[in-house]
Amino acid sequence: MRRLHRFIAVVFLIVAYGLLPLSAMAGPGHDSLELAQNVGTIQDIIVEGTQRIEPDTVKSYLLIQKGDSFDPARIDRSLKSLFATGLFADVTLRQQGDTLVVNVVENPVINRIAFEGNVKLETSELETEVSFRPRVIYTRTKVQNDVKRILNIYRRSGRFAATVEPKVIQLPQNRVDLVFEINEGDLTEIRSIRFVGNRKFSDGRLRSVIQTKETIWWRFFSSDDKYDPDRLTFDRELLRRFYLTDGFADFRVISAVAELTPDRKDFFITFTVDEGARYRFGIVEIDNRLRDLKVEDIAEAVEIEEGDWYDIKMVNKTITDLTNKVGELGIAFVDVRPRINRNRENQTIDIVFEVNEGPRVFVERIEIVGNVRTQDKVIRREFRLVEGDAFNSARLRRSRQRIQNLGFFESVSVERLPGSSPDKSVVKVNVEEQSTGQLSFGAGFSSTNGILGDIRITERNFLGKGQEVALSLTVAALKSEVDFSFTEPYFMGREIRAGFDLFRVSQDLQDSSSFDTDRTGFGLRGGYLITESLRQDWRYGFQVSKVSDVGSAASQLIRNEIGTETTSEISHILTYDKRDSPLLPTEGYVIRFKNDLAGLGGSVRHFRNKFTTVKFFPLADQWVLSLSGNAGYIIGLGEDVDLLERFYVGGDNLRGFASRGIGPRDSITKDSLGGEWMYTGSLQISFPLGLPEELGIGARAFTDIGSNGKIKPTASFVQDEGSLRVAVGTGLTWQSPFGPVGVDGAVPLVKEDFDITENFRINFGTRF
Repeated sequence: MRRLHRFIAVVFLIVAYGLLPLSAMAGPGHDSLELAQNVGTIQDIIVEGTQRIEPDTVKSYLLIQKGDSFDPARIDRSLKSLFATGLFADVTLRQQGDTLVVNVVENPVINRIAFEGNVKLETSELETEVSFRPRVIYTRTKVQNDVKRILNIYRRSGRFAATVEPKVIQLPQNRVDLVFEINEGDLTEIRSIRFVGNRKFSDGRLRSVIQTKETIWWRFFSSDDKYDPDRLTFDRELLRRFYLTDGFADFRVISAVAELTPDRKDFFITFTVDEGARYRFGIVEIDNRLRDLKVEDIAEAVEIEEGDWYDIKMVNKTITDLTNKVGELGIAFVDVRPRINRNRENQTIDIVFEVNEGPRVFVERIEIVGNVRTQDKVIRREFRLVEGDAFNSARLRRSRQRIQNLGFFESVSVERLPGSSPDKSVVKVNVEEQSTGQLSFGAGFSSTNGILGDIRITERNFLGKGQEVALSLTVAALKSEVDFSFTEPYFMGREIRAGFDLFRVSQDLQDSSSFDTDRTGFGLRGGYLITESLRQDWRYGFQVSKVSDVGSAASQLIRNEIGTETTSEISHILTYDKRDSPLLPTEGYVIRFKNDLAGLGGSVRHFRNKFTTVKFFPLADQWVLSLSGNAGYIIGLGEDVDLLERFYVGGDNLRGFASRGIGPRDSITKDSLGGEWMYTGSLQISFPLGLPEELGIGARAFTDIGSNGKIKPTASFVQDEGSLRVAVGTGLTWQSPFGPVGVDGAVPLVKEDFDITENFRINFGTRF
């Protein structure tokens, strides 16, 4: 009886199984699949519902073919394969006798994509972000992904209240128009930035350290008061660096939380910090492990003093200085690593700089990426390394700085990659080009030349070869000038900077010297580096000068100069430059000697020498002390020095006095006559005013000294004391959206009665 029951149960299962339909859930919009009998063989496959897609294409995605049995597992996998293509909104597989019927519903095709409601962001910017394009298959998943991308764009621009609603417009032939309806919302601003856990520094001081700023009405030129999560991450690093430079070696940012208000219009940002203890430098030593090197030869590279507050910048600078110093001594492979011992009880940090032999690595290849317009050779020639050289990190840093100094690139990064073997390295240079051409129109006012306007066309990277071409026209109330110049930085494939200049200058000097002057000429120049810091330049110039419009009331010495002179002059310039930056120096110095010899042809003969130097001292953050000096001397060769070739002092080179305000002067006509020697000096401190950096306003306080004297022939009516003049003053500089503005106020402390003073001086202009 028991065996009978078992037999009946087996028969029942077989029958039930044979009648059980095959089905699989396909995805959104699919109800069910009709069942296929697990008996027999597939004799044919029929595809239904296709419009654009060929039936054979559908069959190619199936994992079951004619001649195969009706296998539920393979049919299920075929179903999934069809959905995975993204071509179909719905798929049904069913058995019809010995035929497998595949019924599909195709996804529509995008006809057109449109954006509505976008005002702050251009349509072209949104189009580049979305994945959809005309004639691309429409799917709901892609739509949602594109919505997220659009929202991310708006959030990066500070609009967290933005919403995006996709709308689908059905068209004939299974086509659709996709419209993204956008509500941009208001800018999400930063209402407050708070700090928790800070004891040493106030909230205001820490706010000045980070890049993110609180929203204030005058920050309309900046986007730093808009919430950006990437910027917030950068702020954490800025805080860490700030504390590490002031002795807080244990400092950490516990959290940086941005809370959005319920109306999604403002953010409250809170930084929670743990300052930790403040450390001083303890024992600082050098552990030299190179046989051919003595510690005393590199000891001067360590500027850290025991007892100073711990400063991570000084540690990194010492590593760099030691590496460079060892490299200068001819040792190519060096590895300098600091060994730090932190004493929490005494709150001191002992540092031992280990100088080891570095791995012997050679430059296998130099790759340059990102230059579209600039030729490779322009970048390669700035490298202090070539393929096959021993890898030197100091030279690599110098190479990067030289490439950055070209001014052709917005950013320059150099990375070291593994080569084909452990002893080889690939140097990869990534550059991002910036505009090097400029068409500018300017307008402004100068205390020296009055109201002025100028037009300037400049291309600093002509044809991508690094050549510079410039044409400028300046028209002012008291001066007009036309200049054309061309510079080839690598003349004949050598590191020789050569070029030529054409110029014409007309100047009204009636107020100071009772004459007008015109100068027309050209110059040929060439220069080269003797060392990385020492440069030598040569120049030949020829000009025709004219003194005219001299009234009868002018000085007799000026009336004697009426007429035209020709000057054929060769110049020699020697420059030693150790500044950290040629554009905005904060430390270092530059020394320049210039010699001019006129008389190789022409009617003017003289020998002129000029010395210029300036030294920069960083005092604190954005505080820079500069000390500068100039001196010049000119002698006539067989004749008196020409009026136009003398030195004139006052104005820009001696504040507190008018242009040509000091020096030899006709006591009767008050005309400035210029001197055959001069010197000036300046002690200046530049400092911030505590205003936000984006305003671009800085201040300075200065003391200027100078003198100018002696001419030949002498006359009784010439006032020529040659005494020291001194002036003190303050000034402001504003890097305005309309161009730089400079204002100086100065008071002469030591002067002569016949000097012409100028207590207020302003220069401003714009370029657009």
